[in-house]
Amino acid sequence: MLAVLVAGAAVVAWVGRLGYAAAVVTACVRAAVQLAVVSLVIAWAIGVLPAVVAFLLLMYGVATYTAGRRITKGWAVWWAALPMAAGPVPVLLLLVGSGAARLEGIVLIPITGILLGGCLTATALAGKRAVDELVQRRGEVEAALALGFSPRDAHLEICRRAAAQALVPALDQTRTVGLVVLPGAFVGMLLGGAGPIEAGVVQLVVLVALLAAEAVAVLVTTELVARGRFAADAGQRG
Repeated sequence: MLAVLVAGAAVVAWVGRLGYAAAVVTACVRAAVQLAVVSLVIAWAIGVLPAVVAFLLLMYGVATYTAGRRITKGWAVWWAALPMAAGPVPVLLLLVGSGAARLEGIVLIPITGILLGGCLTATALAGKRAVDELVQRRGEVEAALALGFSPRDAHLEICRRAAAQALVPALDQTRTVGLVVLPGAFVGMLLGGAGPIEAGVVQLVVLVALLAAEAVAVLVTTELVARGRFAADAGQRG
């Protein structure tokens, strides 16, 4: 069935001349290999605290690089480390500190993965849209500077609204959960034998935590763009 679905998606992309027929196949193959490896690693790591920490750091590094390279190039991509930490870390501390999540690898790894995945998308979208907006509306930025705005304030005035659109997918998912969308945590718990109420509570916590983490990530990303940190030569400027 997986092979049929992959082939079908690739054929649709090819027939429709979308330009991603080969990418569909390679992405699916890559996903299968990565999930197989990760499943084996997690099965070993969940009982060893240093291994859990190392795996979480690896996830964080990959997410940071992936988000950063969607926005810019060169050493400046690593500025994405700030929003990728500012979003998930406080939420994780709150979840663990309140007892909503246990301090165990089997709990921390999937929750951290969900938060990092959401913040990766939010950071990449916010950063890319903010940068593009500043380029396209350069004249308005210069006008704001001429009126006495600081560079940071002038940039924020132009790019903040565009960057904030990165929160729309998370907002839509939260608004429509249960009516249109049945997210993975809910379905996974049901398939694992949990009751609908318990699954619903867990999914609600995950959705709200994800929305909070993404909001922080978008805010930090917008601030970094306004300060010019994602310029291609930002890493060289230090």
